[in-house]
Amino acid sequence: MTHRRQAVRGLAAALAALVALTAAGCSSKAKTGDGKQTDAGGVKTGQGVTDKTIALGALTDMTGVYATLGKSVTQAQQLYVKQVNAAGGICGRQLELTVRDHGYDPQKALAAYTELEPKVVGYTQFIGSPFVAAVKPKVDGKDKGLVLPQAWSASLLGSPYIRVLGATYDVETINAVDFLLKEKGLKSGDKLGHVYFEGDYGENALKGSKYAAEKAGLTVVEQKIKPTDNDMSAQVSALKQAGVKAVVISAGPRQAASLVGVAAATGLKVPVVGNNSAFAPQLLGTQAGPALEKMYSFASPSLPIGADTPTAKKLVADYQAAYPGDSLDNGIVAGWTAAGVFGEALKKACADKDLTREGVDKALLSLKAHDAGFGMTHDLGDPKAPSSRESVIIQPDKSVPGGMRTVRQPFVAEAAKTYTP
Repeated sequence: MTHRRQAVRGLAAALAALVALTAAGCSSKAKTGDGKQTDAGGVKTGQGVTDKTIALGALTDMTGVYATLGKSVTQAQQLYVKQVNAAGGICGRQLELTVRDHGYDPQKALAAYTELEPKVVGYTQFIGSPFVAAVKPKVDGKDKGLVLPQAWSASLLGSPYIRVLGATYDVETINAVDFLLKEKGLKSGDKLGHVYFEGDYGENALKGSKYAAEKAGLTVVEQKIKPTDNDMSAQVSALKQAGVKAVVISAGPRQAASLVGVAAATGLKVPVVGNNSAFAPQLLGTQAGPALEKMYSFASPSLPIGADTPTAKKLVADYQAAYPGDSLDNGIVAGWTAAGVFGEALKKACADKDLTREGVDKALLSLKAHDAGFGMTHDLGDPKAPSSRESVIIQPDKSVPGGMRTVRQPFVAEAAKTYTP
């Protein structure tokens, strides 16, 4: 445990040092587009915007722990940009999306942010709560470029520029525990296991499980892991010995598959529920597939890609046409939703004749009932709150499109209604 605490402190120090160096480097030179201009139509422009283009950035993970989801998120956003441009663009301008793969590496993530920051109006995605948190002081202080992270840590709340789409991990975990209590037999007095990544994501989710446990009379048995830990044998052994009746996992898809597969093989046949980042349908083709279908479910900020809605059906058809042979997963929904929110903010900013970063940020605040077509309505008017407290519970099922089916429609647990993220 001492080694892990030292590792966490070391990562935090490294991130802080990198951000400080980045700030020092940027302060010594002028940024392209700093001076606001006005085009022939009377629209104010700034960084990332010319009379012909609007430049956007995507800081993703296509080679690290979230490679599968990162690919889907990115391709969905590239599809959105292609379709918007084919329809004439936004504000008479074509969208340009520049993608950088950081591989879930903090140095690469911060270097990619530094590279793109002077060139874009904002980011349609930024994967990795710790990395977004590291640049948050710069975003809030000087940069002010809109960031829509593929991350749901409550530590990202409070910024008018970094906006969490959907329930934060703590709220989502409270909803997940409610599902275990209402539908999976968990009851007062039971022990609840929680396997979680060290850092913002896992520790924010842990706050949610502890809050829900206190309300329901449960005891939480903690198992902290690193993103590089792929074999959950030791964690399963500890949870089995502790006598847990259910498990929450706040990690990546690989860790979830290992946890469920090992639990099934060693006789710990209890329900396991994950956060939205802890599943990819590609796992159904692995040895853990049958156990995932029987034992696993996860909370999501939207209906699955295979949902029976007009938006979902069109997106599936368009995505399969653009990327034939690629599998369907909820990264597509997340990527499309974020790109759509950014697009709506740009359209509103155009109507307000202000495509500066400040104008786009202000426009986003006016989106108080955005319907992305996947079962949730997002209120982006309050930077201190997630855009929604609702969750959907999804179960792996290889027999349905996208390998996922909804087992509980959008809901908010009673405990989550009064909880402050």
